[in-house]
Formats: sequence, C-alpha cells, structure tokens
Amino acid sequence: MTLRQQNDLLISSGPKPRVKVLLPLPLADAYDYGVPEALELAPGDFVKVPLGPRQAIGVVWGKVPQGAESSVSEDRLKDVILRMPAPPLPEESRQFITWISAYTLAPPGAVLRMAMSVPAALEPEKPRIAYTNVAALPDIRMTPARRRVISLLQDVPPLAPMDIAREAAVSTGVIKGLAAAHALAQVNMPPATRFPEPDPDTPGPVLSDAQTKAVQAIQSRNDGFSVTLLDGVTGAGKTEVYFEAIADALRGGRQALILLPEIALSAQWLERFEARFGARPAEWHSDLTQSRRRSTWRAVAEGKARVIVGARSALFLPYPDLGLIVVDEEHDSAFKQEDGVAYHARDMAVVRARIGDFPIVLASATPSLETVNNVEIARYERVSLPARHGAAALPDIELIDLRQHQPGRQSWISPPLRQALTETLKNNTQSLLYLNRRGYAPLTLCRSCGYRLQCPNCTAWLVEHRFSARLQCHHCGYAGQRPEICDSCGATNSLVACGPGVERLAEEVMNFLPDARLCIATSDSLRKPSDAATFVAQVLNHEIDIIIGTQIVAKGHHFPKLTLVGVVDADLGLAGGDLRAAERTYQLLHQVSGRAGRDHEPGRVLLQTYHPEHPVMQALANGDRDGFLEAEAQARTVGGWPPYGRLAALIVSGRDSDTVSGVARALARCAPNNTGVRVLGPAPAPLAILRGRHRWRLLVKVDRNISVQDQLRKWLPKVAIPNAVRVQVDIDPQSFL
Repeated sequence: MTLRQQNDLLISSGPKPRVKVLLPLPLADAYDYGVPEALELAPGDFVKVPLGPRQAIGVVWGKVPQGAESSVSEDRLKDVILRMPAPPLPEESRQFITWISAYTLAPPGAVLRMAMSVPAALEPEKPRIAYTNVAALPDIRMTPARRRVISLLQDVPPLAPMDIAREAAVSTGVIKGLAAAHALAQVNMPPATRFPEPDPDTPGPVLSDAQTKAVQAIQSRNDGFSVTLLDGVTGAGKTEVYFEAIADALRGGRQALILLPEIALSAQWLERFEARFGARPAEWHSDLTQSRRRSTWRAVAEGKARVIVGARSALFLPYPDLGLIVVDEEHDSAFKQEDGVAYHARDMAVVRARIGDFPIVLASATPSLETVNNVEIARYERVSLPARHGAAALPDIELIDLRQHQPGRQSWISPPLRQALTETLKNNTQSLLYLNRRGYAPLTLCRSCGYRLQCPNCTAWLVEHRFSARLQCHHCGYAGQRPEICDSCGATNSLVACGPGVERLAEEVMNFLPDARLCIATSDSLRKPSDAATFVAQVLNHEIDIIIGTQIVAKGHHFPKLTLVGVVDADLGLAGGDLRAAERTYQLLHQVSGRAGRDHEPGRVLLQTYHPEHPVMQALANGDRDGFLEAEAQARTVGGWPPYGRLAALIVSGRDSDTVSGVARALARCAPNNTGVRVLGPAPAPLAILRGRHRWRLLVKVDRNISVQDQLRKWLPKVAIPNAVRVQVDIDPQSFL
C-alpha cells in the first residue's frame, strides 16, 4: 500500500471513538480514553484503563462527541483496556455523585471513590467448590477416614470441603488427597444466596389508631418525590410505621434503604425487622468483613439485596432500583462526615430521593431545627405520633440541683440519685446511668506542678482507661501506659485522675451497691454489632441491673424493665461555643430520658445539673419541646445562623505551623467583601493540632439567598496553596473543633 493510500484510509476511517472515564481519585475531571474497535461501551460501565505506569478502574462518564475539542491528541490517546464484568453504575448514582461534588466543592473523583469502596466486587464472585463421589472408585488405599468420606457422600448432594470435614470428622487434607487420587469429583456450585428477600406480607403487629393514620398519610405520598417527617415521642412506635413504608416499596418491586446513626442501634432493630418481614436485611457498615462487603456491594448492584440498613456510607451503594429511604434519628450528628468529602447524610439522602423521584421518611423524637424549619415552610410534610404506644407513658423528669444536693468528696452521684438507684434495685427493675465520657477520667494531672498529660499528636488531654491500664486520645487513637513519674517535674506518685468517666462511675456504684450487676456500655465495649447484640440480650434477660453508658445507649434501645435514668452531668454538652450546643444537649437528654418506662412500669428520670434554670433543663422538666425549639429558632433568626443563614468552614492544616498560619492569613486577605457575606477568622482551631497537623479555621457566613459555593469558587483560586498544606471545605459545618 502506498503512503497516499494509507493517508486516504486514515481520513476515511476518522478519529478513534473516545469516552470520558472518571477515576476514583481526587481529580477535577474525567480523562479521555480511546475505545478499541471490538469494545462497546456505555455511560456507567466500569472499565480498566492505563494511568501512567499502572492500571486503574474507573467509570465511563460519557462519550466524547466526534469532532469535539480535546486536550489529548490522537497520537497520545490511550485505549480502554477492558470493561469490568459488573453491572454499570446507575445513572441516578452518577447524577448523585455530580450533585454532591458541586455542593461540597469536592472533586468528583473523590466522591466516586465512596461509591467504589469495594473494587473486588467488580469481579464476579468465585463459584463454591464442592465434592461428590465418582461413578467408579479407583484402586486406592482405603483408610478409616477415607471410608467415612466416601460413605458420607453416597446419598447426599455435593458438599463443601468444610462441611465434609465436619460431618465425617476428618481433616481437609483427607478430602484433598481423595480428590488428587480421582476418588472424588469436584463440582463448581453457584455462590450462596446470602440475601433472602423480605416478605412484605408477613403479618406484623397490630398498629394503634395513631400509627394507622400515620401509615396512611405516608402512603398517600408514595407517588414520586416527597419528604415526610415522622415526628413521634420516644416509644411511640415510629419503627413499625416506617416498616409499612418499606413493605410498600417491596410490593412495588423497589429497593429500600434505612440509615441508622449508630451501628450499635442495629441489634434490636434487626430482630424487629426479621420478625416483621421474615428475613434480615443486608447490612452495610465499617465492621463488615471484606468478603461480606464484596458480596453486599455486588448484591445491591445486581438488585438481589432488596432492603439495606447501614451507616451513612450506605447512601453511596449502586442501587439500580431504589424506591425509599428512611433516615432514623434524623437529628443525630453521626450522620455528618467531616473527614475526606464533608457531607451530611440526612441532607444528601433527601437529594438522592429527589434525583430518584421517590419518597423519603425522616424519623425522630427530637427533630433538628433544620428539619422543623423545612416543615414550617412547606418543603416537608409532618406526620405526628404524640403519645407512647400501648400502655406506656412518658417518664417524669426531675432536676437535681447540685448546688443543694452535692455529692460527697470524690463522688459524682448525688444523694437523691443514690437513693433512687437503691430503690430501683430493691424493686427488681433496671437503671441507666448516663455520662457522655468514656474511660475512667477525662484528665490526669500532676499534684506537684499541675502538668496535664496531653496527646503527643493532638492538643487534647489523654483519657485514662483504668480497666485496660491505658491512656488514650479519643481524637487520633494514640494510646500509651500511664507513667509513674511526671514528665514535667519528675515527681513520683503525683499523677491523679480528675473528673469522672463511666469507669469511675462504675467504681462508685460498686462501693455503695456491691450486689448490683453492672455493665459499662460505650463505643469501646460495643465495638461490633455482635457485641451490641450480646449486650441487648443480657439487658432483656435481666442479667444486668445497672447500665452505665455514653450516648451509644441514649437512643434506639427498648428495655421493658428499665425504669430509672440518671444523668450524671446534664450540663456537659452546654459548654463551648457551638451554636447548636443547646439543641444537641436537649436532643440527647430527651433521647436518653426516653429509655425509661417504655413498658407497663412507670419511668423516672433524674437530671443532675448546676443550672436548673437553663432553658434546656426547663424545657425537659416541663415537656415543652416545641417551646424550646421556638426560642432556639428566634435566637438563630436574629443572628442569621442556620437554618436562617448559611455557613461554610475552611480548615487549613499542615505539619508546619508557620506555613499553615500564613496560608490562613493569605486567604483572609483575599476574602470576599460583599453585602451579605461575612468571613470570621482566621484563628487557630480549638483543636489546634490533630494527628500531628496544625489547624487554623475560617468561617464564612452568608445570607440565606446567597450561594456560599459561588463565593468560595471565586475566592479560593486567588491563593496559591502549597502542596504541604491542605484546605478542606466544609459546607454546613456541624462541628467547630
């Protein structure tokens, strides 16, 4: 072929088709790749592509139109290597990723990484290996173990090696030896079905009139996108109401997602779900094994997992037919992710429902002010359950003024609370002591020089965990032994624990109630769902008299014999400059109070406080939630704080203090100077060093009608950020540490 003929062939064939491939990396855009002639690709396909000297897996984000301009010339264009054998990422998931990227100002690849958290799931699950007898047994030496295996497999279907080993009482080596000698035939079995489909028509409990009306109200909004606040007091039966919404989604052939703030809440929840639907849902949380994560991700993508319950990350699973989202305890701050891509799962769940055009239910006894405001401006609908289900009544809440009822020296339980604990034990019912401090003591200091033991990586005090003989930082995870000598002055036996943690409370209770059976329930002791299930079973079986716990036991649990709740330090959450401090304290204390008296036995709640006159304490004692929310809304409106204004935080961090402060000040000098926009800071963060990185903060406050994202897009490029410094954007911040 002549050179002219070759050129004519190139012209007639035209340029190679191209696709945009988004990679799960913190990249601002998708990359162009060529499509080999034998490969058909569509948006959403998972593909393997070359990336520098290595290979990476990404998602086809779209096709490049013929003739469109590209920064990659034809001679530099690299081809897609292959399409992964996995269902494509659904269009709704891709729209969701794009929306979150634009809202949070995070690179779309960083958001995609959350949806591609299990790369192994892109390969089909390997078939299970099983063994059966061969038609004609070869001439081999028979041992008693081998005879047991051959006899076992005579009249049964093929069995997995572990099942054969267990039933025949042999080692797997015996089975391998028989297979190698061709005395057993290998059979490839399909992967096990791990996600039985829940039955929406399994009879559930009889609903009250109020629950029935709530179900009917939610069902009336099933056609298309809607947001419903299921607002019910603790113990009102909100779970059974939204179970009916799940049943409707299943009857319509759709998937359902339930988000829970704490995985420890799932133990009783899973039992209730199984009782209602005849099967357990798929679970998604950080404690799953890699194998389970792989199978769950794949089952969701293939539509085989019909109901999924999980933590906030479950929102990013690749649902092909999602038809309902329920956010339980919608007010909970655990739904906010602050590391990596900063987002609030409750708010993003509403966006996901709008993209998919299906309903979402937000359930809470203490809804957030943001959600209440959305109800008031008619964005959301409200369905109310104002009374407890059945014969249970709300508990009486009493305030113990610690200025009048002081605990003894080195004691933190006041005389009235001591007496109540003693009486409850005599009555053979259960108590809960609540203190949101893990460990034995929040601070250890030297009596000689006043030195406080601090984390070497953070500006945080080390918490003593006496039962494990460790000092720990609850911010970065650092742990070490308690020293015998003060590092500052060298004094021996001078280090003392200051203040109480739950371990110290347990020590105090054991001193005056030595016969009581105690249990400490924290995120340290309930690390896994199995731990939580064991704890719940022990409480329900009355193997525990007094629970001493942190906020992990403040919500979601139903313990019929628990009649007393004592809050050791009700003022704890009110300290600091957090604009939501009062709201969060009210929510948490209301939730923990709701653990008492959930059955026939009346409940009693004692709140120890130095400020009984505080609006939060008065609202709790008087049962005036709506009055408290109204006052809180008025205060936020005057200041223009969320939800009546918008906030964004900039967190500047790095290893070098001077460089970090320099970048923070440079950002402040270039800050927007517009009407309705105010920049507060820069200033060192309250937690000025975290995991060895120095931190400065700026807070951007704008009027409700101003896009804070637009302001940040114009502002941030004005400052050159060194590679050693990170500037994290947090839209709608929940924490100010």
